Amino acid sequence: MAGNKETLERLYEAINSGNLDQVDQVLGDDFVEHEEFPGSPPTREGVKQLFSVAREAFADFRMEATQFVEEGDLVVAWVQMTGTHRGEFMGIPASGNAIDLALADMVRVRDGKIVEHWGISDTLVMMQQLGAMPAPPG
Repeated sequence: MAGNKETLERLYEAINSGNLDQVDQVLGDDFVEHEEFPGSPPTREGVKQLFSVAREAFADFRMEATQFVEEGDLVVAWVQMTGTHRGEFMGIPASGNAIDLALADMVRVRDGKIVEHWGISDTLVMMQQLGAMPAPPG
């Protein structure tokens, strides 16, 4: 059986491939999302909705984990999220701008499936990259 780190890697592979049906194989039926996204329920279906929207809004959308830390049933990943803004996202019309955003994911794995997720991302930086907010001076 694969380790907990590999389970999280499988989630990124499903997201990057656009085959969101594979998410059902990685997230448990009782999955809980603690990093809620407006308009998406904090469930497995909500995760699929979020990444469906992201893949429509950002051409070449990718999540690349560059570092993992695993302790017991918890896995933390440092992730680089990239893409090109080609469709509306959160009410922001397509800008053609590239996004390149560092984020951290922490998941709890039970019986080979992810059952909880917490995340930290710099939404301000993303909004600046999309042109929705001015970049800081200097």
